[in-house]
Amino acid sequence: MKRDGHIHTPFCPHGTPDALDAYIEKAILSGFSDISFTEHAPLPPSFTDTTPMKDSGMDMEVLPLYLDAVAKAKDAYKEHIRIRVGLEVDFIKGYEAETRAFLDSVGPSLDDAILSVHFLKAGPHYYCLDYSKEVFMDLARAAGSVEAAYDLYYATVEASIDADLGPYKPKRIGHPTLAHKFQLAHGAAVDDGDRIKGVLEHMARAGFELDANSAGYSKPDCLEPYPPLKWLAYAEALRIPLVFGSDAHSVNGLHKDYGRLYNK
Repeated sequence: MKRDGHIHTPFCPHGTPDALDAYIEKAILSGFSDISFTEHAPLPPSFTDTTPMKDSGMDMEVLPLYLDAVAKAKDAYKEHIRIRVGLEVDFIKGYEAETRAFLDSVGPSLDDAILSVHFLKAGPHYYCLDYSKEVFMDLARAAGSVEAAYDLYYATVEASIDADLGPYKPKRIGHPTLAHKFQLAHGAAVDDGDRIKGVLEHMARAGFELDANSAGYSKPDCLEPYPPLKWLAYAEALRIPLVFGSDAHSVNGLHKDYGRLYNK
């Protein structure tokens, strides 16, 4: 079975207007039998998005439109492909109660979900670590070094695994080495193997799935998946379920580099 469990949609405020039907029809033609639309969930209402366009997640009023659109697509294509309606939910340290309240309200409507870390707090400010290499370096300066920024990222991922987010908490961790996105730009030699190993072992103990995310291959300052291949092998050895995710924000990006992770 070919599955892509991390796909964005025209409802993504920083994505493309490519139609849901176009994603679905490409998935069918590509031999995929199972896909999850996992749009960026609305951020906690009291959190201020620190990206310039404040477009990291859907507006709350758009959420029902998204859920309805995917529900209609599920029905229209039910004879051809399994479609799951999901969300990529941000874990933001300090906003756990609001995140749990959101999941309590929307969880019954979901088939799938991913828990991801994009925002890190260093000093008094939050930084979107994957927004740009400039913002990542601002984060590194606030944290004390590039290595400290990596450490903060992995510590926050581990906190997301432990967080009490209620019965509808996502059970898959998104792109667990996202801190590598600008590794070829910042020039720092960081040995984070022990931290990655620790995160994966933490996931295994807690019974989480892993988003085997190919999007890093397409990032010019990364050029590897999240996590790198050797860590995917280690995750498999730990019996962590791997779910391929192209993290596509366009039809062109759908399933990209699947063959580099799975020779099927």
